[in-house]
Amino acid sequence: MKRIINPMEPPPTAPNPLDSLPHGPEFRFVDAIVELEPGRRAVGTYLLKGSEDFLRGHFPAQPILPAVIMVEAIAQVAGVALQSDSQIPAMPDLRLTAIRNVKILGTAVPSETLQIEATIQGRMGNLVQAAGSVRVGDRLIAEGQVTMSGGSKEPVLAPTA
Repeated sequence: MKRIINPMEPPPTAPNPLDSLPHGPEFRFVDAIVELEPGRRAVGTYLLKGSEDFLRGHFPAQPILPAVIMVEAIAQVAGVALQSDSQIPAMPDLRLTAIRNVKILGTAVPSETLQIEATIQGRMGNLVQAAGSVRVGDRLIAEGQVTMSGGSKEPVLAPTA
């Protein structure tokens, strides 16, 4: 069943789907999830504001969104779709582990809103494959496949000073 999420009026008791991601808000390249088919598919949006630190050097006087961030955004939206399935336990330590067949067909500049779509293609143990795309309006600017893994039982060690 497709569920449309209105980011302007979330239900007061509904959790934010982005909270299922393992990293903090400082490293999210998705502002809102606007469509969600739990465990199968999600669509998110990201407004490229122009104030992001990574744009200062990419490129001075002509900032454009780095391609690797588009790939990360696809993985993040896929992660939300994956972790939202109430029939399958969430995967701890979910990580992007591989990318395949990625094509960068365009770019985004400040003030443009990206639409990021990801569809879960399959699962095998702790590996999950998803296909995704990034669009700005009607322009397809990136597409490809990401593989994620999770479920590590080994503790993640914090760096020592």
